[in-house]
Amino acid sequence: MNPFDMLKNIQQMKDQLKSVQEELKELTATGSSGGNIVNVTINGKFEIISVRLDPLCVDPRDVTMLQDLIIAAHHDAMSKIQEAIKAKYGPLLNGMNIPGL
Repeated sequence: MNPFDMLKNIQQMKDQLKSVQEELKELTATGSSGGNIVNVTINGKFEIISVRLDPLCVDPRDVTMLQDLIIAAHHDAMSKIQEAIKAKYGPLLNGMNIPGL
């Protein structure tokens, strides 16, 4: 294989990766828990971008329950965003084993 062709391929891959990274910022998923009283929305870079709490779940006597609901909603959002990334970029990843996906 021609080394210059390899360099072109590497540059194309870098350009694709940069494009994917930008698109991941726009990809979002919302997870919920407690019958939809806690919602956590994350982006494709796994950053939390919003948390919505129904006032029903805010009980100062049971902070532990609220913490558990937030964690569960976050886990739900993580699962959804991972599936969305696999569905959208699966062919591009071409079997690469990326941790967290």
